[in-house]
Amino acid sequence: MKISELKKFKLPDLSGVYFFKKGGDLLYVGKATSLKDRVKSYFSKDLINTRGPLILDMVFKADKVDFIETQNALEALVLEAALIKKNQPYYNTKEKDNKSFNYVCITDQEIPLVVIERGKNIDFKNLSTKDYKIKTLFGPFPNGNQLRDALKILRRIFPFIDKSSIQKDKSVFYRQIGLSPDIEDENAIKKYKKNIKNLEMFLSGSFGDVRKNLEKEMFDFAESLKFEEANTIKKKLFALDHIEDVALIKRENINKTNERIEGYDIAHISGKNIVGVMTVVTGGEPEKNEYRKFKIQTVKSSNDTESLKEVLRRRLKHPEWQYPKVIVADGGIAQKRALESVIKENNLEIPVVSVVKDNRHKPRAILGSKKIVDKYKLSILLVNQESHRFAVNFHRKLRSKLV
Repeated sequence: MKISELKKFKLPDLSGVYFFKKGGDLLYVGKATSLKDRVKSYFSKDLINTRGPLILDMVFKADKVDFIETQNALEALVLEAALIKKNQPYYNTKEKDNKSFNYVCITDQEIPLVVIERGKNIDFKNLSTKDYKIKTLFGPFPNGNQLRDALKILRRIFPFIDKSSIQKDKSVFYRQIGLSPDIEDENAIKKYKKNIKNLEMFLSGSFGDVRKNLEKEMFDFAESLKFEEANTIKKKLFALDHIEDVALIKRENINKTNERIEGYDIAHISGKNIVGVMTVVTGGEPEKNEYRKFKIQTVKSSNDTESLKEVLRRRLKHPEWQYPKVIVADGGIAQKRALESVIKENNLEIPVVSVVKDNRHKPRAILGSKKIVDKYKLSILLVNQESHRFAVNFHRKLRSKLV
């Protein structure tokens, strides 16, 4: 598809979900605060560097764009996840490792909890984790930070209990700030279960059904002269229709810049049990669900530069992972040149910088393009700090298993 073809699809400057299609086949589902701007971004000249060859291939094959408008960015986020789960579009499922996706789980308990779990922690066949059985599951949600922001918004409308608020020393506090319900009597438990039911409907994308359900409940209370309860439901309806999703818009705008920075580090003791890691910072925030661990396979002695090369080569075998704006090595000029050589052999143009440490392992200098360093300095230092921490922890855990 070419950018000149977009006009005929009449994409609005509104929030919603968009669909790239080829014929009758659904290739990809995405969400947007502005459908017009978001879809247009897929035709930028640097798409291969910002989104990778897999998404470039998807855009090349697509011949149609459809969309569904939503009332706000929160509904777009939820609807995207529901449609990915229902349709399993090829380019969504291949873009990321399924184990790194986030899911909202409603536990199968008398008083259900609402928790976020990574795919790798869920037994999908038996609908369970190591801690509890799952009644309903929503997702996948590709962006963990956006999901957490979404649940913060929904929790103010439909208060729920999570792993934190169920703890005795925190439960009263969460009730006092209105984020967790009082469930000390039977009526309160019934009310909580209604909240959970509405939350489940919302997370499944049935936004209209949630409103109808609340409206019916409000009128029933009014007919029974329970005006206080009716007013409480009225406030929920008002909140649903006036969702303040500034946080979600901020998250999306940060990701629109595609300022993904990747950090690499190696850990070992005297060349034994060598491990490498990749960490990711996007828009100045760690994306921990994107972190990756590597057990070094080709290097048998203490050689950090060759180990770094192996890690980056293995990382680049995953074109479904979005390419970074900058790559950060922990070390000096040798580590920087090692990663640059791998970038060159793969015919890519991604700048590499390295963070030089002092004898207390504190950042002393950043080697690389001054323009790049000035623009991304905080993200460079953060991703480097994360890669060192992640590598040391990974190596420590590996050693403890071998002892």
